[in-house]
Amino acid sequence: MSVIIAYLIVVLIWSTTPLGIVWSSESVSPTLAVLSRMVIALAIGGCILALTKTSLPTHRQALRLYCYSGGGIFAGMLLAYLATGYIASGMMSLIFGLAPIISGLLAQKILGEPKFSVIKRLSLLVSLSGLAVVCSDSLSLNTDSGVGLMLVLVAVFFFSLSGVMVKSVDININPMATTFGALSVATPLFALTWFISDGTLPVAQWQARSLWAILYLGIFGSLIGFIAYYYVLQKLPASTVSLITLITPVFALSLGGYLNNEPISLQLVIGAFCVVMGLSLFLWGDKLIKQRLYN
Repeated sequence: MSVIIAYLIVVLIWSTTPLGIVWSSESVSPTLAVLSRMVIALAIGGCILALTKTSLPTHRQALRLYCYSGGGIFAGMLLAYLATGYIASGMMSLIFGLAPIISGLLAQKILGEPKFSVIKRLSLLVSLSGLAVVCSDSLSLNTDSGVGLMLVLVAVFFFSLSGVMVKSVDININPMATTFGALSVATPLFALTWFISDGTLPVAQWQARSLWAILYLGIFGSLIGFIAYYYVLQKLPASTVSLITLITPVFALSLGGYLNNEPISLQLVIGAFCVVMGLSLFLWGDKLIKQRLYN
């Protein structure tokens, strides 16, 4: 696979995933929608493992990796799906764009990574200021959106925590095996959550758009997207891969406005700009300053 094609696949999938989550939950309960998505991905992933004869390690280190990855998928996805009734898809993508900064804070505590520099602290302040502007705009349009914002923020926290914990596991296995192992952990948890919270199959209420969205997310969002992401991560510098977190919120906001009639106000644009600028500072601010000092 071409690296450029894989990169474009990741950008496209990550940009469309928030809207897919919203559409899949329109006529299907959020817990069943996310469960269905995971079952599809797990079934296809298992077939791919069998056809390619890819081994699935089951030693202690591998099981830890699956639990950390699967736990992040479960907590992050479940909360994101529950938030669909309160906030727009573009807003969801924008908040998930803060994941690198939250991961950096958690890595300091868990992995003992160096504390943030002055530039990184400034980037955090800029991003949080932008998020505050976005939140105030959302709350002015819908008083219930505060619930959705909190759900997504907690989802990003667990997603970031999962990524940091995965880094703590010293192991290198096939990305397909990692994805299948993580899905094997997360899917039973989604099934239990659906059974306890809902447990019904109101087929008559399901609409075609929700079903197509679930199928899309199962095949692309939960499987092909992860495989392409791991492939890109192996082939390109981390700074280039990090651009994905800057590009996807912009596309997601545009798609939400164009395809789902989600309101895009001037206040939202300003807040989103601040979030993206803060993230840019976080990723490249220190490097640019060092280049200027040495030049």
